Amino acid sequence: MKREEMIARVHERKDPWDIVVIGGGATGAGIAVDAASRGYSVLLLEREDFGKGTSSRSTKLVHGGVRYLEQGNVSLVMEALKERGILLQNAPHLVHDLPFIVPNYSWWETPFYGIGLKIYDLLAGKYGFGKSKILSLEETLERLPTIRQDGLRGGVIYHDGQFDDARLLISLMATAVEQGATILNYTSVVELTKDEGGFIDGVVVIDHESGERFAVPAKVVVNATGMFADEIRRLAEPDAPAMIAPSQGIHLVFEHSFLRGDTAIMVPHTSDGRVLFAIPWHDHTLVGTTDTPIEGPSYEPVALEEEIHFVLDTAGQYLSRPPKREDILSVYVGIRPLVKEAGSDAGKTAALSRDHTIHIDSAGLLTIVGGKWTTYRHMAEDTVNHAITLGKLEDVPCKTRTLRIHGYTEPQSDLADAMGVYGTDAKHVRALASQDAELARQLDPSLPYIGAQVVWAAREEMARTLDDVLARRTRALLLNSRAAVRMAPAAAKLLARELGKDQAWIDAQIQTFLDLAAQYHVEEAPTTTA
Repeated sequence: MKREEMIARVHERKDPWDIVVIGGGATGAGIAVDAASRGYSVLLLEREDFGKGTSSRSTKLVHGGVRYLEQGNVSLVMEALKERGILLQNAPHLVHDLPFIVPNYSWWETPFYGIGLKIYDLLAGKYGFGKSKILSLEETLERLPTIRQDGLRGGVIYHDGQFDDARLLISLMATAVEQGATILNYTSVVELTKDEGGFIDGVVVIDHESGERFAVPAKVVVNATGMFADEIRRLAEPDAPAMIAPSQGIHLVFEHSFLRGDTAIMVPHTSDGRVLFAIPWHDHTLVGTTDTPIEGPSYEPVALEEEIHFVLDTAGQYLSRPPKREDILSVYVGIRPLVKEAGSDAGKTAALSRDHTIHIDSAGLLTIVGGKWTTYRHMAEDTVNHAITLGKLEDVPCKTRTLRIHGYTEPQSDLADAMGVYGTDAKHVRALASQDAELARQLDPSLPYIGAQVVWAAREEMARTLDDVLARRTRALLLNSRAAVRMAPAAAKLLARELGKDQAWIDAQIQTFLDLAAQYHVEEAPTTTA
């Protein structure tokens, strides 16, 4: 994954690509892996960094979706549970089992959730992660020592999957490259070209780093830009009606001590109609999420005061030590690119479809929207099948059900190990650290990241900025925004050395990152005046 080599590949190619994918998030990466593994020539273009948007800001769960079962969407749950099992098989270095407890405070909750979660187990079938069961009060407290005990009767335990979204994305990009795909970050598609019949036959691209503008011919162009899908659709059809009803969800991150142990809490009903999760993740406690309709997409959405208050208040009802504003280490926000339904009330996005939708417009642009991380592989398979028909490509069957994802290795015993997410690449990162004391040094005592990870990100994972390194190649910004700020000068120096940049670039990167990190800090509550 070297950007210079990728750019050279694009310029050297004279024939049309079989498939050009616009969008470097979960959906785009999945499509690139699927199409390349079938033998098609594939170019993926992302205008920011891979996963800059929604795909690095999830709740970190690979799950069937217990609440979709309650809504009666059994087909979505069954598909997601199957895909959850396939992902565990193909990427055990990035996905692991996580036990959840639904705490019971009313007499009816134990039988109600107990039966519902047994159905969840049955739907998973051979792809199950573990059996649900009813827990006594003592068993619940043993697993959740920090749960609020007032009125607690017991709980129901069930199993789902957890992962590191941005690290899985980078591994998928590496897999796509290994299968023959060409991928580029920081390249904007600014125009869709059309043949004499008005049918799309390529894209016009601007490389952000060189400023160069060039045309790329393609047999099929796939729009996999998530929350920005309507923007790309209007390059083909300026009057295209909106397909996306964006909604944002926030997550607050705290010290591990707020949860302790390796068991998560799932609150099935909150005051805004969503579920709330409190989850152990990378030796921290992650709590979320909200569901707030917003007007439009953004790469850096901002948490609203009422959202922060809601998560703190709801978490405080279930934790014996209610978290306060000053306990928040970081807040991150993701936007769900939900699919609009005819006659739907956009003000209630929790009710909008989580299924994916494929749309082909009159000019031949293939757009994939909706879905979720867990079902990315199935979404990609569906999209490539449509692309084969649309582009009159040779029909080759999907190969990703058993395709191991880059870094595949048996799961680590220590899930908190910061190197575990690298899989087989971990030994290479450690080798860098063993050769240079500076690279072996921790960048900040609050987080486990070392200098070698910065070098590896630049050298092998196409990281180009401090944001790429501290938000996505490592997860420093999401875990502890102030620690990430403290890491910035040392990380910028290492990154500049790898990329051949000067002091002015270092200074600019640090300032840009400081401005960005400010959005991840939660300050004291704003005072109100009469």
